[in-house]
Amino acid sequence: MSVLVGRDTRLLVQGLGDAGKFHTDKAIAYGTEVVGAVRPGKGGESVRFAGDADASGVPGRQNRYDVEVPSFNTVRDAVEATGANATVIYVPPPFAADAIMEAAHVGIELIVAITEGIPIMDMVRVKRYLQGKSSRLIGPNCPGLTAPQECKIGIMPGYIHKPGKAGVVSRSGTLTYEGVKQLSDNGLGQTCAVGIGGDPVNGTNFIDVLELFNDDVATEAVLMIGEIGGAAEEEAAAWIKVNMRKPVAAFIAGTTAPPGKRMGHAGAIISGGKGTAEEKIAALEAAGVIVAQTPSDLGAAVLEAIDRWA
Repeated sequence: MSVLVGRDTRLLVQGLGDAGKFHTDKAIAYGTEVVGAVRPGKGGESVRFAGDADASGVPGRQNRYDVEVPSFNTVRDAVEATGANATVIYVPPPFAADAIMEAAHVGIELIVAITEGIPIMDMVRVKRYLQGKSSRLIGPNCPGLTAPQECKIGIMPGYIHKPGKAGVVSRSGTLTYEGVKQLSDNGLGQTCAVGIGGDPVNGTNFIDVLELFNDDVATEAVLMIGEIGGAAEEEAAAWIKVNMRKPVAAFIAGTTAPPGKRMGHAGAIISGGKGTAEEKIAALEAAGVIVAQTPSDLGAAVLEAIDRWA
């Protein structure tokens, strides 16, 4: 199994509206084992997914897929019936916090919240609820995560991923895809790509994922993609300097962003002169991280980091 997800991941879907159905179909096509969906009031029904399998998915699978995904009224019913150990949330923002907490209440190991626009105070409540629980939350407002040719949860395009030796952790969805594609093109590939999301209050942070990659024998280098706002990148840099046993490359988006103006994610804002790209880049470079100057240099920065580490 890769970091966090793999072939033994049994995925539950919470929120099977248009977006949920679209991305569930892509996950199944990739080879992810989707075992059920939570659809209150529609327990006992099923939703059929059929089509051409993603050629970049699990090797040796059939060229076509035809899967009936059973529906359940509650997360507890779904877990008891299917043994689901992960869930992905496409529930609309007003109800997403309750969906996260329902999954944590029954002990689902991995909760991936794709939903954008969850109120900050709702996430504060979620954060407190998760304390002491065994569940790990990725997101919200994130693209999910992918273990190449093993499992895809969320909205990442599967075809850009190739198995390899670089771990990817990112606050930015689009830049995650750019970094993954460059790593696939330069032959490094990925062990796992994790989009942690850019909201001010989230579940899993840079250090959490860096620790996982640091302990993962298959991961030989890491690409970390950050952006302006907050102090997560500076905190990660301090942790890398003391603890990281593998080469790290990074990129910080937002070098031209004006103070006080939100850029993209809710957390991407410079306030009070803090959280600037310059501060983050300086902290990372002081920790020995190779920082790419432009998005087109992401893959090359990882290669440089590996060369300097050798």
